[in-house]
This record gives sequence, C-alpha cells and structure tokens, in this order.
Amino acid sequence: MKKFSVKLIYTSIRKTIGKGSHYLHEPSFSSNEIQNIKDTLKTKFVSSAGIYGEKFEQKIQKYTKSKHAIAVINGTQGLYISMKALGVKKNQEVLVPALTFVGSVNAITYTGAEPHFVDSNIKDLGIDCNKLEKYLKKISKIKNNKCINKKTKRIISCIMPVHIFGHSCDIKNIAKIAKKFRLKVIEDTAEALGSFYKNKHLGTFGDVGCISFNGNKIITTGGGGVVLTNNSKLAKKIKHLSNTAKLKHKWEYIHDDVGFNFRMPSLNAALGLAQLTKIKIFLNAKRKLFHKYSNNFNSIPGVQIFKEGKNLRSNYWLQTLILEKKYKNVKDSLINYCYNRKIFVRPAWKLISSLRPYRQKQKMNLSGAKDIADRVINLPSSQSLLIKK
Repeated sequence: MKKFSVKLIYTSIRKTIGKGSHYLHEPSFSSNEIQNIKDTLKTKFVSSAGIYGEKFEQKIQKYTKSKHAIAVINGTQGLYISMKALGVKKNQEVLVPALTFVGSVNAITYTGAEPHFVDSNIKDLGIDCNKLEKYLKKISKIKNNKCINKKTKRIISCIMPVHIFGHSCDIKNIAKIAKKFRLKVIEDTAEALGSFYKNKHLGTFGDVGCISFNGNKIITTGGGGVVLTNNSKLAKKIKHLSNTAKLKHKWEYIHDDVGFNFRMPSLNAALGLAQLTKIKIFLNAKRKLFHKYSNNFNSIPGVQIFKEGKNLRSNYWLQTLILEKKYKNVKDSLINYCYNRKIFVRPAWKLISSLRPYRQKQKMNLSGAKDIADRVINLPSSQSLLIKK
C-alpha cells in the first residue's frame, strides 16, 4: 500500500493530465464557433434582436426536454428574474445552501429577500434533506397555506437547491419537502448541463431551473445562461420581463412593467449553438477523464475521486478530490504545492454564510457544509484534456 503524501497526490494528478500548465476548466473551440460568429457579424444583428437567440433556446429546450427555455445574459440574472416572476417579495426568506457560488445568494439579495442558509452532505454535495426537514419542522409553521418562520414571522417562500460541480443533489426529496412546506423550487443548475436524474435533465424538477454558459462551463456562450420551466404562463412572464417588458408593436415603445434588459445577445447565442453540437463529445471526454483520475488515485490511501450516485448521470464538470477527515489539514499545502508547479487546482467555495455581507443572516447548523469545504479540492477538468485533436 502506498503511503499518503502531498507529493504522491500531485504525481497522480500530473500522471492524469500530462506536462505543462493546467487550469481548472478551459473552453474548447473549433472552426464551427468561428464560422457562426462570422455569420452573425454579417447579419449585423448581434444583439438580442438577432436570429440566433431563439434558435439556441429551441436547441436547449430539445436537449433538456423542458417545455420552455429563455436565454439570458448570465445564470445569476436567470435566478433573479425567475424569483421576480415567481413573486418573491422583499423580506421573504429563501432557503439556500451555504455551500454554493456567491451568485446564487446575491440573486436572492437583489430581490430584497433574505437568504436563509441550510446544510449540505458529503454524499451528493447538495442539501441535506434529513436535516432540512427536521429543521423546518422545528422553526416553521404553515398558516394560510404559507410557510412562516416562527422566529422572524417572515414567509419562507422558496428553496434554491444547487447541483454542485455537475452532480445532482437529492432533488426528488427536496421537491417533496418543498411541497410539504409550501415552497417554490428554483434549481440552480448553473454547473449541470448534461446531468440527469433517472434520465430527466436537472433543472426540470422545480418551478424553474437556471443553467450557466460562462466561459468555464460544459459549453459556453462567453457570458450567458438559460431559464428552464415547464410552466407556460411563467415562461411567458420571464421572457417578457427579460426583454424590458416591451409589448409587441411595429414601431411604438410600450412597456407595461418594470422590465430588465437580460436577453442573451445573438452573438453569444451563435457561439452557444456551435458549442451545443459537440455536447456529446464534451460529456464523453469528461467521463473518460473521471475514469482516468479514478484509476490513478485508486491505490492512494486517504483520498477518493467523487463519483455519481445511483440513478444519476453526471456531466463531471469539475473532477473532485475528497480527502479523508484525518488528512483535511493538508488541503492548503496540497493546493499550494500544485500551484507552484503550474497545476491550478481549487478548493470548494468558502461558506457564503462566512462572508462579510452574509454573516448575520439566518442559518441552521452547517457542520456538513463545513466538512465538505474542509476536504474538497477541484482538479483540472477541461474536456480538451481527452479530446483528440
């Protein structure tokens, strides 16, 4: 049996990804993207009025099997406008994991609502459903078909489960808890394009789901996101609000609500359309990379590569190394060792509840989330590592 060491872990990473500098996740482009962008420039309709936005929405809609897809400027604004459309009001509370990207929580704050932090578990990196249900039974009551926080007297209106690093949280049980406590479900699916639970695409279980197409995601539009929903009335409202709440007219500018200029530009959508044609290639490369990491770490004690659970199919967006608890104190030295040798690994986010803007917000016991943050390291995961040139 090999003996655990920082150097041994580094050597196994290097064995997997090869020589040279390696960043966490880089986009992969070919001539298709260049051609689509050139075609868009020729039309001169590069902003939201161009033809590629709706084409991209149709392709995403077909791929995810969602009834509706609304392309927006980024995933964070997708979450924000979804909450606006769902009627989330100022001073209402939205349950959100403390272990997530800050954009999830910022979107809640933009609405004037209050983030209420809940715990996660190491099993799937998502919300701990057992702890959550016990917690809600203790701190809330149902009155007039609303979930009321007994301490603050505020309405708890929504829950925002997050699918971490492309892996599904326990979305089925979260949906059951949400129904029991009268909560809307907004899935933060930013990292999970191409991830499924029982062959159903993530982001299609709740009232809405929001995917990101930032430059570091499975496919990219440069900047951008999409809102998924199976509710036709909600989809119409989100699309209307995202387009400055402008009513259709040949020449008049008539706006019937306070809208937002959140529509994805055609130029970005054109890039996304070219990327989407290669989604199967990208996902296959990610899966092969997962197996390569797994094989190279299989004989190393004290670590494991995170693996998708039963009935789940992950996109393996970020390959994730988990240290045993007794080795968690080496996390920072391992990251530093890799950085000094041009392998740019990354820790999980700091718990959002620990950041200055959010320290005073409500939270349950977050021992599970803290345990994950203490032990998780993301490894270089670019699909180009295993795509044959």
